[in-house]
Formats: sequence, structure tokens, C-alpha cells
Amino acid sequence: MKVQQKNTPCQLCISRKFSLFADVSEPHLCQLSESKNLITHKKGQILFYEGTKPLGVFCISDGVVKVYKTASNGKEQIIRLAKKGDFLGYASLLGEEAYSNSATIVEDANICFVPRESFLKVLSEDNAFHQRVTKALCNDLGVMESKLTDATQKSIRERLAFTLLKLSETYGIDGKEGEKIDIVLTREEIAGIVGTATETVIRLLSEFKKDELIDFEGKKIIVIDKKGLARLSDFYG
Repeated sequence: MKVQQKNTPCQLCISRKFSLFADVSEPHLCQLSESKNLITHKKGQILFYEGTKPLGVFCISDGVVKVYKTASNGKEQIIRLAKKGDFLGYASLLGEEAYSNSATIVEDANICFVPRESFLKVLSEDNAFHQRVTKALCNDLGVMESKLTDATQKSIRERLAFTLLKLSETYGIDGKEGEKIDIVLTREEIAGIVGTATETVIRLLSEFKKDELIDFEGKKIIVIDKKGLARLSDFYG
């Protein structure tokens, strides 16, 4: 169930410093605050579906959202895990196209929805914001090109090692035995990020544990040997 919350003014939003709205002018922030809606989403809820038309953009205040495409066999290929401060849907909105992927809540999230008209108005009037959005679109394209290269040139073992490193970098919390990835992802979701079968991920994670690269704490993964994973992923190669 989605629950609409009392809007926090953009000027007071802590996550804004991580977002594209970080340096937007005060008048434009007021416009955004007046038009947006802050909604609480529970784990497992759909934020938007592939093929539907965007009516605005989403800005994540907190929580985690997986962005993915669904293959004809029903399997998910996870494009990214969006976190606090990230924007979703702006590429489709600007391209005047339907969503090319779907988005589902992975961890309970508070997400602001900014209507199309308000977003485009700020975009047209704030040159610095326009430049940041353009840069973000170029960065997204670069990331997709890198993923395509990895999918064709790296082995599944290398891709899994790299995925664990990136998850550790983004969601890692230092502990006594290593760095815990403080987000619960199913083995199927990890397989969706890596681009392989769930059974393969389960087997490789077991091998990584045996090689003392990682350990487990319940459903969460603890990275014990970052350098070992980096060597395995050819991260520095």
C-alpha cells in the first residue's frame, strides 16, 4: 500500500545534496516543493511498469529501488539499484517515450514524484540544472556501454566479483570480520544483476565463501577480502 506523506520542502531535504537538485536555485526549489508529492512505498511494490508513459520523474528520498527489464522467459535483468538521491524516469520523460524498463521497491522507500510540467519548467529555466541532467544522461549511457562490454568480455565469476565490490562500495558497513553489504538481495536478484542463472550465483557464492573472499550473516553478504575480489574481477586489470 502506497501512503502519501506530508511533503518535506526541497530546501530542507537531506537527500537533495545527493541528487540532481543539489544546487537548484531557491525560487525553483519552491516551485518543486509546491508541485511534488512525497509517497511511502513498501518493499515489493511496483513504482512503474515497462511500456507505460511517464507523467513525471521520481526522486528517491530514502530506500532502494531496482530498475530492471523482464525477458520473454520471465527472468529479470537488473539494470541498476537506485538509492537515496537518485532520479528515475527522466530519460524516458525527456525522450517522450514509454518506460524502457520497470522499477520495484527493494527496501521500504520514501519517494518524491515531480510532475512533468514542473520538472521541464525548472529544466528550461535553470541552465546549470540543464547541464547536470545532460551530464547524468551521458553518464548513464557510459554505464550501459560498460555493462554491455562486461557482458561480452568478462566471465560470470568476474562479473559476480565485480558486483559484490560495487555493492560493498555503495551499501557496505564496516564490521569486525569485514564489510557487510547492508541490503538484502535474493540470490535471484543478484543473478539478475550479474546476468546469469540463480543456480550459478548460488554455486559461485559458495565457492567465494570457501575461498574466504566473503561470508554470510543471515541473508546478508560480508566482504572479507576486497583485494581478492578485485583481482578476481580484473577490476585493476
